[in-house]
Amino acid sequence: MREVPYNDIVDTVARLCMEANYFLGDDLLTAFRKGLDVEESETGRDILGQLIKNAEIAKNEQIPLCQDCGFAVVFLEMGTEAHVAGDIIEAINEGVRRGYTDGYLRKSILSDPVKGKNTDDNTPAIVHTTLVPGDKIKITVAPKGGGSENMSEVKMGKPADGIEGVKAFVIDRVIRSSSNPCPPIIVGVGIGGTFEYVAFLAKKALLRNIGERNPDPFYADVEKELLAKINDLGIGPMGLGGRITALEVFIETHPRHIASFPVAVNINCHVARHKTAII
Repeated sequence: MREVPYNDIVDTVARLCMEANYFLGDDLLTAFRKGLDVEESETGRDILGQLIKNAEIAKNEQIPLCQDCGFAVVFLEMGTEAHVAGDIIEAINEGVRRGYTDGYLRKSILSDPVKGKNTDDNTPAIVHTTLVPGDKIKITVAPKGGGSENMSEVKMGKPADGIEGVKAFVIDRVIRSSSNPCPPIIVGVGIGGTFEYVAFLAKKALLRNIGERNPDPFYADVEKELLAKINDLGIGPMGLGGRITALEVFIETHPRHIASFPVAVNINCHVARHKTAII
């Protein structure tokens, strides 16, 4: 059994919170630049150019990419041969507290959903934990903004809906979202499992890098088809018209009950923040 110091978790999470908010992934910057080559709208091209400049300023000055610094969503892969000297959830929350305070990141979390006040440190985090073989701990911090999260949805479909029903639901959700999630967007899709698990799948899908296809060729083709159809809608960058409405569509699946057909869409804005470290 490998012992992992409590403060290693705290320090890592604090760093990831800041890095995720300051540094946009190279995959997204590459996608913006490729978008400039295919965007037909002059306004759309101007917006994409501004997004690139915004990312450069945030990186160089180490300031937030967006004024909404997000809910701290943490994906934790815990090796069964690793042991943290203390409560790992407390360590994660202390890391979020330090990261959002020391990094001058906007705090947006209420202590109670109806009657609470701002916690003033962006805690508690949402932590999704998976046990994996080995003695390593993999931590991914994925701050999620409220605007794009509000455009997400779960549908308990009928088994007869099939994949065409999934496609129709995804396209409809994007149309109804319009400019609200600050396109160009990344669309995470979950299929299968249960009511709560399909939403997790859709959010987990957002952790992939641009161009990283589902390993199943069937779903990889559906991802590509949906991306093309979404970019034919004409919503465009920031909803002002154009071809680059979405940068990617990612699908994650899980076995389902024969009587139900859960589908979830979790939309991310163009600031698709996620940073990972392995301890």
